[in-house]
Amino acid sequence: MKQTQKSKPDYAVYVVEGEGDKAHWTKIGAGWSHSDDEGINIILSALPLNGRLTIRKPKAERDDS
Repeated sequence: MKQTQKSKPDYAVYVVEGEGDKAHWTKIGAGWSHSDDEGINIILSALPLNGRLTIRKPKAERDDS
């Protein structure tokens, strides 16, 4: 499959198990906005077996140095 997305994704895809403070978030993919902002292409590196999918803007990279 030819990679046509921008190199840096616009979204991170997580599977979330549980609720509230006890929720466990696992990143399972990434998403790229369409050029017309009418949709999103999503690539998953794992398939969720339970929980819910959540798509979020990625957090800015932290500079810990």
